[in-house]
Amino acid sequence: MNKEKKKLLVTNALPYANGPIHIGHLVGYIQADIWVRFKKMKQRDVVYLCASDAHGAPIMLSAEELSVEPKDLAAEYTKQHAKDFADFFIEFDNYHTTHSKENEELVNEIFANLKESDCIEKRTIEQAYDEQESMFLPDRYVRGTCPQCKSLDQYGDSCEKCGATYKPTDLIDPKSVLSGKAPVLRESEHYFMKLGKFESFLKDWLGGIELHESVRSKLQEWFEIGLKDWDISRDHPYFGFKIPGEDEKYFYVWLDAPIGYLASLKHLSERDSKINYDDYFSEKNESELVHFIGKDIIYFHALFWPAVLEGAGLKKPDAIYVNGFLTVNGEKMSKSRGTFIKARSYLEHNNPEYLRYYFAYKTSPGIDDFDLDTKDFLNRVNSDLVGKWINIASRSSKFLNQQFGNKLGENVDESLLENFESSSDEISDLYDRKEFGQAMRKIMLLADQANQYLDQEKPWVLIKDEENKERVLKVCTTSINLFFKIMVMLKPVVPSIAKNGEGFLNLEHTDWDSINTRLLNHQISDYKPLLTRIENENIEAMLG
Repeated sequence: MNKEKKKLLVTNALPYANGPIHIGHLVGYIQADIWVRFKKMKQRDVVYLCASDAHGAPIMLSAEELSVEPKDLAAEYTKQHAKDFADFFIEFDNYHTTHSKENEELVNEIFANLKESDCIEKRTIEQAYDEQESMFLPDRYVRGTCPQCKSLDQYGDSCEKCGATYKPTDLIDPKSVLSGKAPVLRESEHYFMKLGKFESFLKDWLGGIELHESVRSKLQEWFEIGLKDWDISRDHPYFGFKIPGEDEKYFYVWLDAPIGYLASLKHLSERDSKINYDDYFSEKNESELVHFIGKDIIYFHALFWPAVLEGAGLKKPDAIYVNGFLTVNGEKMSKSRGTFIKARSYLEHNNPEYLRYYFAYKTSPGIDDFDLDTKDFLNRVNSDLVGKWINIASRSSKFLNQQFGNKLGENVDESLLENFESSSDEISDLYDRKEFGQAMRKIMLLADQANQYLDQEKPWVLIKDEENKERVLKVCTTSINLFFKIMVMLKPVVPSIAKNGEGFLNLEHTDWDSINTRLLNHQISDYKPLLTRIENENIEAMLG
């Protein structure tokens, strides 16, 4: 089957329901949303899903500090996250939560299938135990020095500096976050996923999917070290789903979190008769499955998760797109340096589509980090969106309003329109390959041509002579058509501005093929400013 005719399921990594979203989190979500919007404009059958990651020790810790129930804390952040995403025009077809009946049913079903296919083994292990608190310590309740890179004050499951994964008992100089005491070791029975059993499968599967070369290199390093079997259980106390048949053992959050993709799909399929759950995750279906993730969770999504899917007899991803991290003014986001920007703080002072455009302009398919330089951000948005693109409409519309009753003519400068239309295939290809930065640059070169055309024709001079009236109409009709074509090209990035542009142009809807449409003898509306410039005060307020 032609790839573009396949059903496409796109997921974003599940944000952790333990705190507010910041603009660094938004990088991968905005990238995915741009790509999905583009695909939908190209008439691809796409379902776009996400959910909150609502279990685990960090939520327990935060809930204890606030004297609330973990499920209530997770539910509150789930609502906050959903609103933040919506206000940034990140338009999921479904946003669910891993703390749901769908997820619990699927986790139990997949666990049973893994046991049946001999992928699960029960072992006695030594666990960190806090004698003062009389309890086994979940991973995040132990902190110490990373055994790989020796970074201080790391969690008991993975290192935030080098990305290594390990057991709490591997930490150097571990301490309980509850008592501050060094934990002792006590025996406990745990369930392990036999990850090493899947090494040959994983190498073959990874060779056939779409993956950036830098990600392949990182995965090769892990293969060389050797894949360790994965502990998928945790002792009481833990916030998560109980393992069937066990009284005081729970599924580790990293088992139930990615299953949340399936749960979100199931939740959607139960509410939308057009969505058939089995069209996407049954092993032999012909759909396409794409994950967008941050580079800190490559191990989980490219090794552990596909092994779970293989062991459970389900479809594996066809592509994993990985984004780098965001810095602000050259620094890692920091509250003390004034570079930690919550999504909501940004929204209180700036248009969300400024950030969508800037992220699109700065990103590529690779996993390199990139910087939000606030001066460059201000200049880029004001120069490109306001000074180049929106300027085309504002410069042309006043003549159409004053002289022609807002009605476009029947004649245009054909060569210029044909040049714009012929550029659409190249820009479409860049969008498809997630080369958003290159796409934005190509589009702004077209905007430059449109403004140069107006500068050369000088309708403000021509209109002074009645004999030039038809020429002015032709120039302005051409310019509005150029504005329109750029609007369609930018629609995946700035959907709300594009929608307002459609209102100005008296158009109900546009898709990618609309680029080839000509607006001739067409009535438009009075022009109202579609976008305002960013001012320094907006930036300063955003930085707090």
